[in-house]
Amino acid sequence: MHIIYNIAIHFTNLVLKCASVFNEKLKKGVVGRKNTFTTLNRKLSKTDKTLWFHCASLGEYEQGLPVFVELRKRYKKHKIILSFFSPSGYEIRKNTPVADVVVYLPLDTKKNAKTFLNIVNPELSIFVKYDIWPNYLLELQKRNLRAILISALFRKNQPYFKFYGRLFRNTLFTFEHIFTQNETSKNLLLSINYDSITVSGDTRFDRVANQLKTDNTLAFIESFKDNKLCVVAGSTWPEDDILLVNFINSDVSKNIKFIIAPHNIKSHQINNLKARINDDVVLFSEKDTQPLSAAKVFIIDTIGILSKVYSYSNIAYVGGAIGNTGLHNILEPAVFGVPIIIGNYHKKFPEAQTMIDTGGVFSISNQKEFDSILNELLIDTKKRQFSGNTNKIFINENKGALIKILNYLK
Repeated sequence: MHIIYNIAIHFTNLVLKCASVFNEKLKKGVVGRKNTFTTLNRKLSKTDKTLWFHCASLGEYEQGLPVFVELRKRYKKHKIILSFFSPSGYEIRKNTPVADVVVYLPLDTKKNAKTFLNIVNPELSIFVKYDIWPNYLLELQKRNLRAILISALFRKNQPYFKFYGRLFRNTLFTFEHIFTQNETSKNLLLSINYDSITVSGDTRFDRVANQLKTDNTLAFIESFKDNKLCVVAGSTWPEDDILLVNFINSDVSKNIKFIIAPHNIKSHQINNLKARINDDVVLFSEKDTQPLSAAKVFIIDTIGILSKVYSYSNIAYVGGAIGNTGLHNILEPAVFGVPIIIGNYHKKFPEAQTMIDTGGVFSISNQKEFDSILNELLIDTKKRQFSGNTNKIFINENKGALIKILNYLK
């Protein structure tokens, strides 16, 4: 199995290089991984004490951030290396203050794993949720270097729990401890005789709870909102935008403000979205030259402020689940006590179903359902407040993963 895996990794490397010629995102990853060892050699010395944090992408980074921040405070003499596999994580967080060095993780070949660890030699490695690479982890184990997995979420159809998944099962046993999000994940690990487990919950709850401790004031959003009801649509994709534009262009949306934060902020896509809206629209990039209160729609054509923008919402729509791209973070608006609307493809996100069951999140699958629930929440103040409060309570009840992880690391 290991031989087949290594052949597949080398084949993947070839495919990525070929595909990168036609895909800008893939090209960034290919070029970035090529520069990783040069960057590490330039910024690290053999005498440095180090910690290594690895995340697949931006979502996993946000998930691990509460832990990263605390370890940054506690281990001031250590250099922290943060690695990403995806460009969407690296490009946005390559200058994060929680790390001394941020790099792309080279593909999981035996040679890359040995070279990486020869340079980094981490006292502790923390992997977040998934992106579990056999060669890196088996090499860590050979060198008796500590590794833990946090916010892990397992499903019974994953290779770890199949007859053909021996290599991947062995990889899980390289972790000295695994912190799972739920009991289901713990029981799956127990079924393969892995028992160094703590059900800590999801660190994202700690992450979003901390948002309430920060200053979320955005004067330009206050000017735009102008004390009216406001719907904030975060991390939207084209299929999400269709629903929103159709509603905005209808007669029922009068006196309602809308803020849309697209996942992709390329100028041609932003301009296309703007052109389809039959009302006054202002972009973030135009906010200093346009009258804000007169606009009906505000489009966020920048990154990094969505968490604050959610604090101005009366109702939130979170994108990704009406298509097949994956639901984005619904906990970010939930912490501000607002009801949330999402698409119906959310099976891989257990918190979504729980929040649907408790009445704080509403799942829709088409325009008619979207229009119906949004209208109801806009009109029915009591329902809107009840649903929002339910979400806020849910966040408060599920905090605490950070404390459990830090207590273990002591």
